[in-house]
Amino acid sequence: MTRSSRMFGAARMAMVTLALLLAASPAFAQLRLDVTRGKVEPMPIAIPPFAGGGADESKAGRDIAQVVSADLERSGLFRPLDPQSFIQNVSAGEGPRFADWRQINAQALVTGSMQGQGDGRYRVEFRLWDVGAEQQLAGFAYTTTRQNWRRIAHIIADEIYKRITGEDGYFDTRIVYIAESGPAERREKRLALMDQDGANHQYLTDGRALVLTPRFSPSAQEITYLSYAGGTPRVYLRNIDSGQQEALGDFPGMTFAPRFSPEGNRIVFSRTQNGASNIYALDLRTRQPLRLTDGNAIDTTPSYSPDGSRIVFNSDRGGSQQLYVMNASGGEAKRISFGAGKYGTPVWSPRGDLIAFTKIDGGSFYIGVMRPDGSGERLLTEDFLVEGPTWAPNGRVLMYFRGGRSGGGRAASSRLFTIDLTGGNQREVNTPGDASDPAWSPLLR
Repeated sequence: MTRSSRMFGAARMAMVTLALLLAASPAFAQLRLDVTRGKVEPMPIAIPPFAGGGADESKAGRDIAQVVSADLERSGLFRPLDPQSFIQNVSAGEGPRFADWRQINAQALVTGSMQGQGDGRYRVEFRLWDVGAEQQLAGFAYTTTRQNWRRIAHIIADEIYKRITGEDGYFDTRIVYIAESGPAERREKRLALMDQDGANHQYLTDGRALVLTPRFSPSAQEITYLSYAGGTPRVYLRNIDSGQQEALGDFPGMTFAPRFSPEGNRIVFSRTQNGASNIYALDLRTRQPLRLTDGNAIDTTPSYSPDGSRIVFNSDRGGSQQLYVMNASGGEAKRISFGAGKYGTPVWSPRGDLIAFTKIDGGSFYIGVMRPDGSGERLLTEDFLVEGPTWAPNGRVLMYFRGGRSGGGRAASSRLFTIDLTGGNQREVNTPGDASDPAWSPLLR
């Protein structure tokens, strides 16, 4: 078990929500962003450093405010104001002077404090204010270990996001992906794990075996992925905290493209045998496989609907690579993609309303979305190579990887990006090196 894994597990257990602090009634709250519109003007929000009694608390208070600001700014829905423009010093402990915050055009204000506890932990308190209505919208207090301050910042950002947009946040999450390095002919690929903002980065594998397509379990404590360990491509299951891994059965042929079911009791994957690839589901309790498709086509990249009743996958059974939907128990599949080009890597939104996919048409790659019946197709971004969409747990943001052209014996560069469902607010995700095949965890709490 790595040190960061132990810290994460201990911090998760140590965090306790203490109180809801005098939250205003929603009937009186005026401040709200409508994120269902095509373009949203970012809301000006003031986030001063959290007040602290001592030097350690003051530094942690500044750090928390910076992480909250960065989370909200990256969403594209908020515009944190420059702290140098602040008139009132709220760290003095007095309530907001709303006229001072209106003067700098703040629509929302966040205040907070850090207090050291006798047992070495922090009590972190924050309040969200509607500056125009001069009302408190939300307030919470948490007790946590000192090393867990960054996670508390993400949780606070989620609370602010939810209170103002009406949608769940996605900041208290992690990303697992494939970290790539080395020349094209000796490309090293390792499993890597990090917070959604790139912090707390760690490598889970050493690169000696090729790994691909990692996917989180619903608990966010296990990962399933393809590994060439032992020389044969197999689907593996890995526990993040313990580092233990195991192959999911010893099936003839190659197994690949795994993904958990919504309840976490099954893994669906593809298996290649005699030139065809079919889809199987494996019960993790009984280890009994169930064959879901039966044919001579290439059926792969299955993904469950959020309620577990259906599976979307791509197949060339009709002569070209297209998307199909079938019942989770197998049976007849219905084609849902009918646009020009080829479709692949489908993944069902956590909200159930959309399916994201990769599309190849006319020599270009696209990331797009469509409804589960195939209607309403929208292409969000295009490039030389964009692939592998994964959903944030609130179903409003996608992450994918973008590759460049290779040349001179060098491998093509590959980086992670996020994009809003509107096709706007495209941002590169910070990673130490090249990156591909991202998977977004559920919320960690």
